[in-house]
Amino acid sequence: MRTLTGLQPSGKLHLGNYFASIKPMIDRQNSSDDEMFIFIANYHAMTSLNDAKSLKANTIEAAAAFLSLGIDPNRSTFWVQSDVKDVLELYWILSQLTPMGLVERAHAYKDKVAKGLEANHGLFSYPILMAADILLFNADKIPVGKDQIQHVEIARDLALKFNNTYKEIFTLPKADIAQDLATIPGTDGAKMSKSYKNTIDIFSDAKTLKKQCNSVVTNSTPLEEPKDWQSCNIYAIAKLFLNEKELGNLQDRYAKGGEGYGHFKAYLNELVWNYFAPARDKFDYYMNNQNEIIEILNEGGKKAQKISNETMEKVRDFVGIY
Repeated sequence: MRTLTGLQPSGKLHLGNYFASIKPMIDRQNSSDDEMFIFIANYHAMTSLNDAKSLKANTIEAAAAFLSLGIDPNRSTFWVQSDVKDVLELYWILSQLTPMGLVERAHAYKDKVAKGLEANHGLFSYPILMAADILLFNADKIPVGKDQIQHVEIARDLALKFNNTYKEIFTLPKADIAQDLATIPGTDGAKMSKSYKNTIDIFSDAKTLKKQCNSVVTNSTPLEEPKDWQSCNIYAIAKLFLNEKELGNLQDRYAKGGEGYGHFKAYLNELVWNYFAPARDKFDYYMNNQNEIIEILNEGGKKAQKISNETMEKVRDFVGIY
């Protein structure tokens, strides 16, 4: 069984990235027999980032973050998307099988354009490149948030189309979603996203983290009165870090009253800071030893390329590419 995930190096990692994608992947890496494929999606990042210097720096920073949070290159295949050029060739071949209506219905494109991103072909054809990422490695399971389910379904549709048109070589992927973590709330209660500027970042300094936690939107319930934890954005984020007993204790604090939202924001700040303390130390090490990062990525790229070559030899033969 193969599990694949990719994350764009389009900025600093936040709690949404971690709990919706990275943590489930690390847990699976450490506790299952799945073959793990994890890549940094720098081609995808070009849909929202067109500064060369920033893209290069973000790619290295993302690799350092992945490694610091627990990705083990000895147990997973870990690489940068652009190190496996076969993905672009497969993207083009799949494009010949993609009905316009299939991508025209993609809600992620419409959402991003509505939020101000330029309506270009790269953004429009994003789902086809994502399908190539998935099908190139014949991945069975794709851990995604709710907003990416449709893209996995498109990959499945294209796998079926190719298999029926030529020969059955592609695995039909399935979206793998932890329902309780499908959408991680941001500081405003909407989905946590860099685009919405509502993130709590993993590797920020203490001052920035405190500022982000203090920016969580709350209501105006007076300090002495009980508060509704079920509708509280602070609680919705804090619960990601807590076990059942700790959740019960926090709920009791809300119900009791006598604490203002400032107290709960300080508590959230403490939770995040302490949870990621070991990862911050590793992150600092890798950022000061970037040659080690490059070496790890190069080795991962070779492993990924070997598998992609096997797939593309068959694909080229079936479609008639000499």
